[in-house]
Amino acid sequence: MITPRMAAGRIVALISLVLLLALPALSAARAEVKIQDVVSSKGVRAWLVEDYSVPIVSIRFALRGGSTQDPIGKEGLANLMTGLFDEGAGDLDSDAFQLRLDDAGAEMSFSAGSDAIYGSMRMLAEGQDEAFALLRLAIQQPRFDAEPLNRIRDQIVAGIQASALDPSTKGEIAWREALYAGHPYARSDEGTESTLATITPDDVRQFHDRVFARGNLVVGVVGAIDAETLNRRLDELFGDLPAEPALSPVVRAEPKFAQQINVASNLPQTTLQLAWPGIERNAPQFFAAYLMNHILGGGSFSSRLFEEVREKRGLTYGISSALVNRDYSSALVIGTSTRADRAAETLALIRSEVAKMATEGPTQAELDFAKKYVIGAYAINNLDTSGAIARTLVELQLDGLGIDYIDRRTALIEAVTLDDVKAAAKRLLESQPAVMVLGPALPQGAVQ
Repeated sequence: MITPRMAAGRIVALISLVLLLALPALSAARAEVKIQDVVSSKGVRAWLVEDYSVPIVSIRFALRGGSTQDPIGKEGLANLMTGLFDEGAGDLDSDAFQLRLDDAGAEMSFSAGSDAIYGSMRMLAEGQDEAFALLRLAIQQPRFDAEPLNRIRDQIVAGIQASALDPSTKGEIAWREALYAGHPYARSDEGTESTLATITPDDVRQFHDRVFARGNLVVGVVGAIDAETLNRRLDELFGDLPAEPALSPVVRAEPKFAQQINVASNLPQTTLQLAWPGIERNAPQFFAAYLMNHILGGGSFSSRLFEEVREKRGLTYGISSALVNRDYSSALVIGTSTRADRAAETLALIRSEVAKMATEGPTQAELDFAKKYVIGAYAINNLDTSGAIARTLVELQLDGLGIDYIDRRTALIEAVTLDDVKAAAKRLLESQPAVMVLGPALPQGAVQ
């Protein structure tokens, strides 16, 4: 017997095969990305990249207001909701909906982040009428029936119970609560067993009604579809949603740096995590900070931290840093794991390299190499598939970077000077970080 889930797996394989066979043409088509701004008759906006190299259409969208909108005591509501969109909509129950999705040659997914609800669909172009009709039902008429809600909730709870045995989960919880105490960012997107137990189908429907609106929506579309057709599809999918959402206000988070978080564990490895202030994604100095971070630890095998901590001393298998940008907060975070008996040495070396970057900054040669890499890697990491392009189109809109950002990006990077990067290093890295040690306790004074 072929179940709806098995049928869905077959269609994913079919789409993947189409992409594999067309990979050479697809790669050539990615050399240049021409973005069209499409606004439907009902005012729904989408960015479109037409691409007929493969007979596939990919749509991705986001609605601002993710798990930060979970009511107190019902944490996990947004995440639970996103597990229910393929569990029935309109007059179709779960099995009927999934069989129709398979027949249409489409795969659909929803997820919840802290700041947005994300949805996507990838479909064969020849089946787009039925695929878009099903996506419209999922968006506008989700059923949120009690049986699938209870089943999906049980799955989430089982995952929470299993991960509770993992020391890294304890570390993640302690890190969030210490850094973002009192803010929604301190909570888990999944919620807890107790908060999930309180959620009813009416809670899910009310959350959907509050968040799903045209006013907090951004859309990216890539593939074998023209602007005129997309105009019509946008109104079908989103045109009947409310004009504006009913979001609860969220204050800006002020991460609590300059603190030590100790999470006891008897594992033979110690996990280290450090956080400094970050920079807003749309700040004029962002690329100076981005290049500095790339040189420090974001460049993986070419970074200072990788060279000093792994290559020269073999203290870890991997170490990296990243600028973490969220709607209400930003930070620069470094993470690694090492042998417990060498954790103090590793931490001291990390802090030494950060202090060196803060006081001296990078060299011109390091900056030139970082620019070349960051410019060249963008297309590979963000524009190599239709799904990746659709995701990029959505993120650019969420960040407010403008439809011409991809064209301007190289010039913005090239304009960064060595003095700019040194100033960014000094501004972000001179303060005391938050430090988490997950493992055996370090000797007194080792964290300072």
